[in-house]
Amino acid sequence: MGDKDQVQGEGNYDASREFQREQHEFAKTGPVGEKAREAEEALDGPDAEELERARRETGEGKTHS
Repeated sequence: MGDKDQVQGEGNYDASREFQREQHEFAKTGPVGEKAREAEEALDGPDAEELERARRETGEGKTHS
């Protein structure tokens, strides 16, 4: 396994594991608190209505292009 050209069925398991590893690393060492504050400020700012609409649409399975 690990060969990038290898067929892996439905999904790329190697890429999935790498993505998850990177997420965990960011959560442990990244600027999580800073990004959380930025998100909170955005929700209280002028874009709040548009962000809420996008959140609802995403929950309904709609996507933006």
